[in-house]
Amino acid sequence: MTNSSAPVRVGIGGWSFPPWRGTFYPQGLAQKRELEFASRAMTAIEINATYHGSQKPASFANWASTAPEGFVFAVKGSRYVTNRKVLGEAGESIQRFLNQGIVELGDKLGPILWQFMATKQFDADDFAAFLRLLPRKHDGVALRHAVQVRHESFAVPEFVAMSRDAKVAIAFADSTSYPAIADVTADFVYARLEAAEEAEPEGYAPAALDRWAKAAQSWAAGGVPEGLPYVEAAPPPVEPRETFIFCINGAKVRAPAAAQALIARLG
Repeated sequence: MTNSSAPVRVGIGGWSFPPWRGTFYPQGLAQKRELEFASRAMTAIEINATYHGSQKPASFANWASTAPEGFVFAVKGSRYVTNRKVLGEAGESIQRFLNQGIVELGDKLGPILWQFMATKQFDADDFAAFLRLLPRKHDGVALRHAVQVRHESFAVPEFVAMSRDAKVAIAFADSTSYPAIADVTADFVYARLEAAEEAEPEGYAPAALDRWAKAAQSWAAGGVPEGLPYVEAAPPPVEPRETFIFCINGAKVRAPAAAQALIARLG
């Protein structure tokens, strides 16, 4: 990265996964020390437990104190917010999610990812209403939001425009299961690499990892990587953007190796 680039943060989803013990985690490492180890091997982690249910404020505080200075946690939004017919009615659930104690992460709080089911189709009025519900601050802490949509109906200029107006990032997901949208709509970039293969020791072939490292550098410097699926032809303004890349799903056992290989390429 050049001096005009923003940080690139690379990591995994969660940190407690039995197949990582003895492969990523040293044999015999106590389970209670897994976050300590993972947060020093990565530069970010996406907390997935928050998608399934509420956590305790003390848990967020403990995670923050365990991770080193400069580390960032992304937080996956509650399924009770996103898995509903009418998104514009999610206000109470959003507040409940925010009130569980995520601000205890302090300066280690990264973006909140709101992930939608692959069957959720684009309803312009309802999705615009949802975006209006996402607060910029909570208890004095600044919030950033990303949305991961997985239905082809979202690949339209209207969705890109409303996300950009709301300063909400459209999460780019490299997946074999659903289409991706690579348009940059916020002052940060959120990407999920979901197509790892177990046959590859590092999840992806070396050439693929080289391409993702190049894409990350381009995003961080304010550019738009070539060869990705864009809805709009006009690129966003060139400005450095903090970039988050999570190696997640696919062959999950390979996720830590993929993340570490990307970190090594980014220097």
